Formats: sequence, C-alpha cells, structure tokens
Amino acid sequence: MPSHAPLYPVACRFKMSAGADRALVGTTTPQQVALRCRIVLAAESGEPETAIAAALKINRKTVRLWRDRFTRQGLQGLWEIAPGRGRKPTYSPNRVKAVIETTLQSKPKGSTHWSCRTLAANRGMSKSTVNTIWRSHNLKPHLSKTFKLSRDPRFLEKLTAVVGLYLNPPDKAIVLMCR
Repeated sequence: MPSHAPLYPVACRFKMSAGADRALVGTTTPQQVALRCRIVLAAESGEPETAIAAALKINRKTVRLWRDRFTRQGLQGLWEIAPGRGRKPTYSPNRVKAVIETTLQSKPKGSTHWSCRTLAANRGMSKSTVNTIWRSHNLKPHLSKTFKLSRDPRFLEKLTAVVGLYLNPPDKAIVLMCR
C-alpha cells in the first residue's frame, strides 16, 4: 500500500508541527485533542494511515478524518468538538427546574429548609444529583439570606421602641450603633 505524502510543504509544516507539538505537551490539553495532534504529526512525517492507526490503536478512518480536517482547517480544526458529543444529561430540564422550584418555593414538613437527602427522596432521584443541581445553580438552602422574626411575644413592642429611638431620639441623647 503506498504511503501518503506529508500534508504540507516543508516550509509550512514546521509552523503547523510546532503548534501541534505545543498542544501535545500542554498540561491542560484534552486527551482527544492530543490524540488528534499525534495523528497529524505522524501523518506529516510521511507514515501511512494504516501504520498510524496501528500505532495509536485507532481506526484508519479516524486517521483519515483528522488528517483531512487538518488539511482543510489547520491546527484550529483539531480543537473543535462536534455538537452532540459528550455525556447526555440524565435528567430533563423540566426535572431540574422542578428541583430548583421546590428548593426555592417550599419547605419540607417540620423543617426550615430542604436537605439534599430529603429533597432527593421527595423527587425520586439520588442525593448526589440534587447536590449537583444545587451546585450548578449556586443554591445553598442551609444558608438563609432572609430576616428571621423573633418568637418573643413582646418582639413587636421592643422593635417599635428601638426603631422609635433611631427615628425620633430624645433631646440631648446620643444613639450609638454597633456593627
């Protein structure tokens, strides 16, 4: 089987290979991009598709796909991830919305807020899923940002007296506020 010629002339190959080399050794480069760079570098060195596929333990069609894409789009084409790839969401957007609305709009019986376990039991899903939804939407039901009224029976009377001092202080009086 004849081997394919390098993808680019020598002058252009150095520039492209340098970018692929950097991407290949980068610590934050995704593994799928690193594999694509290995394919392109091997193809540029003149190795046949079958040898590249055998060495990298991939299908020959994969080698051809990335070699052709690199020829058409250059180094940037190796970084593109096709739509529809990756893990599909386990729960529909409607179920996620229901968890968020339940968290924000209601309270469990006998409690002040939802825990991930009680909400998971209520919604029929795992506690880790509820926790993931909460984290992705920055929900922290255990941290209350609202003003809580006192259960003191004389609270209203005391509140009115304190606010009255601030709004209408007595003559020759100093009102101090501590933070």
